[in-house]
Amino acid sequence: MNFSHRCALRLGDSHELIRKIPDNYVDFILTDPPYNLGRHSTGNIPLPGRTPMNNDVALWDLEPFVPAEWVDEFIRILKPSGNLFVFTSYNMIGKWYDNLDHRFSTTQFMVWHKKNPAPKIFKAGFLNSCEIIFCCWNKGHTWNFISQAEMHNFVESTICMRPERLSNPKHPTQKPVSILKKMISIASNENDVVFDPFMGVGSTGVAALSLNRRFIGFERDEAYFKAAQCRLEKEYARDIL
Repeated sequence: MNFSHRCALRLGDSHELIRKIPDNYVDFILTDPPYNLGRHSTGNIPLPGRTPMNNDVALWDLEPFVPAEWVDEFIRILKPSGNLFVFTSYNMIGKWYDNLDHRFSTTQFMVWHKKNPAPKIFKAGFLNSCEIIFCCWNKGHTWNFISQAEMHNFVESTICMRPERLSNPKHPTQKPVSILKKMISIASNENDVVFDPFMGVGSTGVAALSLNRRFIGFERDEAYFKAAQCRLEKEYARDIL
């Protein structure tokens, strides 16, 4: 099976591209949409003796993101046995719940604990050390048995660090492949189709290919798209050697 059969990447607007995916085609949607936290940013944070920390996310995060605009298409393309996992934040989780909970048999959430979150030098509040993954499925969904000890709705790792983290282009919310692999292992089977309509620099795709899944990824930013394509081609080449 060549690269194009394992991986379908498209540069463009996910709103338009998702309509080309057939009904009941995708086994697992694992995605990290915008959190719309940029409007709450206080700008750069001064750090004594260090370069100021950029507290802004990205310009694309300033654009309003509306979960309700995506739910119908997500459900249309997802197989009855499929799973839907969405990374989100405190300000968006209620919107995902309102739009998804009544559409699935079960909704739950996972928490990703970041062991090395950005510091708060002035100790003016809690560290932003956790992110939420909103999870949905129907009866009969794919769920690979793992031990009770591994079934906690909690994953832990450092934030994405070098050499895995790209510096050019630098994606502000790049996720570690290790936690994505854990989710893909649990919620899909080999040769299943994993879909990410906001693939950024392609971490979900790298995780999917490394576990012998197929991958569909959309991204509108050309620099991110090229970086994702390069990473996925390298992962594919590693798998076939």
